[in-house]
Amino acid sequence: MTVEVARRPRRKGGGAVAIRSLFWRLPWLRTTVLLAPPLAWFVVIYIASLVLLLITAFWAIDPFTTKMIQAWNLDNFRQILNEPTYLRIIGRTVFMAALVTVTDAAIAFPFAYYMARIASRRVQTILFAAVLLPLWASYLARVWAWILILNHSGVLNWSLQAFGAPPANVAYTDVAVWIVFSYIWLPFMIIPTYAALERVPESLVEAASDLGARRWRTLRDIVLPLALPGVVAGSIFTFSLTLGDYITPVLIGGGTSFIGNVVYSNIGIANNVPFAAALAMVPIGIMAIYLIGAKRLGAFEAL
Repeated sequence: MTVEVARRPRRKGGGAVAIRSLFWRLPWLRTTVLLAPPLAWFVVIYIASLVLLLITAFWAIDPFTTKMIQAWNLDNFRQILNEPTYLRIIGRTVFMAALVTVTDAAIAFPFAYYMARIASRRVQTILFAAVLLPLWASYLARVWAWILILNHSGVLNWSLQAFGAPPANVAYTDVAVWIVFSYIWLPFMIIPTYAALERVPESLVEAASDLGARRWRTLRDIVLPLALPGVVAGSIFTFSLTLGDYITPVLIGGGTSFIGNVVYSNIGIANNVPFAAALAMVPIGIMAIYLIGAKRLGAFEAL
């Protein structure tokens, strides 16, 4: 009997079967193996770079040799807090980010509501293509297109003058920056809002109608509270992207400085990397506070 067992051919793939059985007995091991490479990449590339940025913010620059001095100090942060110029720049950037977020929310909600609850499937497909199509184009191409629209001899002024109205002359102003930012980040607000509105149960809307609630009452008391996490999720993108952008203010603005512009100038022109790192920590801190508030409003569940 033992001789027959010894002569019996062994099953191929024994190692693969053992590994599969191990993953079946330990489900957490399968998740760990699956997530380990991207998490390692995330930690090394993203977290490590942020830690290095924070460390660099506590260093200084020799005013004579312009070499970096690896001596711990708080001079960069004191300079930001004590000089009104930088405080105004921070306030202007936060205000612009908030204004763009509110503008995109006001535009995106009725658009997303129509897509999610009124439009047919074919119309939804067309509107989705219209929302996503600009994202396929280059960022710079979209900004340059707006330069052609907003400049003094552009399409906007020409159209207004054709109807006998005075020219708008908003080129190279903060108004132009606000318009371009609102256009560029609008798809990032529409998509999460649409997803949240699509998940609103139709039974709740029908129940409100059966109880005598009008459309505006239903929208205010049922649809808006349930869709709010999606709007807040979209605001994370619009607020953070506006907060850190510096290309649009350079190309569209009239010389007004935002946080991104000051960080860029201190890296490329002034060669003061520690101060740029300290100033770059400001939007990171602002977004940390913003994300805490967004989490409490359920934005992460809507992503």
